[in-house]
Amino acid sequence: MNARGASALTFGVAVALIAGVTLGNGGANVMPVFVDDFATRFGLSDSGAGIVAATQLMATAVVTLLLAKRAARPGRVRMTRLGLALAGAGFLGAAAAVDPVTLILANLALGAGLGAVYAAAMAALAATDDADKASAVTICGVVGVTALLIMGVPAANHDVGEGTGFLLMALCCLAAWPLVRRLPDGPATADTGPVGRAGTTAGKPSVVLLLGTALLWTVTQGAWSYASVLGRQHTGMSHSAVSTVLAISSVVALAGAVVGPVAARRFGRMRSMAAFVTAQALAMALLVLTHDPVLFTVAAVLWQACQLAVLVQMLAAAALIDPTGRLVASLSGAGALGTGIGPLAVGAVLDAAGADVLGIVLALGTAVASLPLLRMTVAGTAASPEKGLAPFSSTETG
Repeated sequence: MNARGASALTFGVAVALIAGVTLGNGGANVMPVFVDDFATRFGLSDSGAGIVAATQLMATAVVTLLLAKRAARPGRVRMTRLGLALAGAGFLGAAAAVDPVTLILANLALGAGLGAVYAAAMAALAATDDADKASAVTICGVVGVTALLIMGVPAANHDVGEGTGFLLMALCCLAAWPLVRRLPDGPATADTGPVGRAGTTAGKPSVVLLLGTALLWTVTQGAWSYASVLGRQHTGMSHSAVSTVLAISSVVALAGAVVGPVAARRFGRMRSMAAFVTAQALAMALLVLTHDPVLFTVAAVLWQACQLAVLVQMLAAAALIDPTGRLVASLSGAGALGTGIGPLAVGAVLDAAGADVLGIVLALGTAVASLPLLRMTVAGTAASPEKGLAPFSSTETG
């Protein structure tokens, strides 16, 4: 640690952050594969499998929010390992389940465990000496490892047997046990002082800020869940072609995680985030409304890149405001809540009003949800030179 108590972003710290955040958010990221397993093994309908999925996602979101304050204090490694143990047991239970009731109980347990891991790992992001770099490195690593899991879990289910993918996830929890030992710990005291413009006091976010974060991820995850369907129906592309486009957009989107901090350094945190939010809203609307395959591809890539840029900026601003990590953990929990609600909400709008209305709703929803986050970014800009956690003091203009 340096003189301010912040941890340097060493290789070991980066690995710990990537391992914790990947597994903490693993349920949501690998959920499409899990849902397919639920439906196949137990003959569940789409809605039945969706209920099991929602059980896990809501457990993760609620526990993340409940443990956000605890994650701001010392003992993050122990908290993360307890979460890994509970999640691992839940994954084993899901693999061995013989009926839907047992499956739901196992998903409640693993969702709760992942929530503890997610709260501790996300809070640890704020304890590094460069919030922007730590956020960018962590998000890039999470995207890469998650891509491997999305390929590995279904391969295990197909090649070894149904439910084996959950055993693989349990093994990942075991492998992460030694990796998370370098997670930066919380400070002995968690008083960060009032930050009124961000709607926070001593790291405690306002309800408006939490609702804005939840809404943003409701819109984002909901649109992503139906991107393949809309692409096939509107552009005439084959299922494999749409899947390829979305896969490419996810990889290329890593550029957004890199460009986000660079843009903040060059143009100011507030201006750059406002530009990324606007571009994200327009790209999301274009993806839903266009009937041209080329425009669909361009919109998908731009949307995903801007989304990662916004995520990195949001995490960095929250870390600058509250180095204890409570604010980052709280926003992550709110985002997880929105992730669970998103597919249901967007599906309802699509069925009731159609794609044209959905495109407008998504764009407006992104803009409205981003307003409290932009206010938080202003406070993050003010906090940067005061706390000295990121090299923006001579260039911030937001």
